[in-house]
Amino acid sequence: MSRSTTSRPRAGTAPAGFRGVFALGGRALPVHAFLARLPAALCPIGTLLLINDRDGIGDAGAVASALWLGQALGGPVIGRLADRRGHRPVLLVACAANSAVLCALVAAVLAGLPLAARMALAVAAGLTVPQVGPLARARWARLAGEDRALLGSALSFDTTLDEVGFVVGPALAGILAVTVHPASALVLAAVLILVSGTLFALHPSAPGPVAAAGARAGVRLWSPGLALLFTMAVLQGAAFSGANTGVNALAGSLGEGGAAGLIWAGMAVTSSVAGLVTVARPGSADLPVRLRWTVGIQALLTLPLLAVSGLWGAAAAVAGIGLAVAPHLIALFGLVERTGPAERMGEAMTVLGSGLIVGQALAAAAAGPLAAAYGYRAAFAVSCGAVAASALLGLAAAGRVRFGPSASSATATATASAGAGLTGTSSSRPDPSPGLPRS
Repeated sequence: MSRSTTSRPRAGTAPAGFRGVFALGGRALPVHAFLARLPAALCPIGTLLLINDRDGIGDAGAVASALWLGQALGGPVIGRLADRRGHRPVLLVACAANSAVLCALVAAVLAGLPLAARMALAVAAGLTVPQVGPLARARWARLAGEDRALLGSALSFDTTLDEVGFVVGPALAGILAVTVHPASALVLAAVLILVSGTLFALHPSAPGPVAAAGARAGVRLWSPGLALLFTMAVLQGAAFSGANTGVNALAGSLGEGGAAGLIWAGMAVTSSVAGLVTVARPGSADLPVRLRWTVGIQALLTLPLLAVSGLWGAAAAVAGIGLAVAPHLIALFGLVERTGPAERMGEAMTVLGSGLIVGQALAAAAAGPLAAAYGYRAAFAVSCGAVAASALLGLAAAGRVRFGPSASSATATATASAGAGLTGTSSSRPDPSPGLPRS
């Protein structure tokens, strides 16, 4: 089997910033990736709106939690399959299945099926989420090759797409629920998954299997570095959920429940701006330093939540926190690319995404009852505690935890490379992708 003659971008040969990102993957790739991941922001709020409208917030919360649970469990499985089988076949199957299950969930709610049936369908919907965001990051990492500056710009840009999606998604779901039908957000999510997810899967940047089965079997996914990053992702998700719960509790206590979504969108706006600035001017600090600085700054910016007494104060505090969120997530995912084995990069990225979801679910379970018993500041305290714990963890790990491929990964890669020299097959590192069409 001959290897592709097209080489990866070499360090220093591609422009940095936005020009470099678009030159790397073409203009169609970010568009497909954005539209295909928008359902991740549409589905939770769409589920709450649809079921709350018909059956109340109790059933709505239960079904939304089931959706989160399925996504947290299914994410690493989808990532592992994408590494083993290639992005294209796995994404095509996942997109078709997820679209079908979302439609079935809508039908079950409208038909008034029992709560257990709706929760089962929600779990299935979560399990089949195509994981476009984490796999897009794995794809950018593969395209950028050894060009660290270009890789930083690509991952920063991709994280910013997530933040923009979480501004557009809830707002779009709310508008559709009011102007069209409460089920319309989930129907739109199913259409986007099927159409844009398929286009993302078929894009020429989609990698095939990244390693032969024998080489991949000797590669260990978990390392102290990845365990640290996963823990920090769980704490970041908990910080999101605690702050969100507090904002909703505050708005509800003032009789302005509808304002909670607008207040929360302020974080996504400032976070998106911070992400775009990071793409344009990434700075010179290395990723471990940036990780500690960004989570430390976020911990300080979260403290004003404890003094909030009105909606305007909450809006200002939440918007301030957003200035550190995207830079922190950019550092987290950038270190995953450095730490996770290349043979299992898709799985490593989805593990971190699952950490964010697990943190949100755990904190929601704690912050909700605390807010009900002690007021909205108790939920804000959950957020402050989670970020403070993450900051302390990052400081404690400085100089003690190594961010880099595990020894087993390096050994497997070297073994596969030696085998490639004898047999003519490719190594366990991903082959360069063919030249991408510029669109």
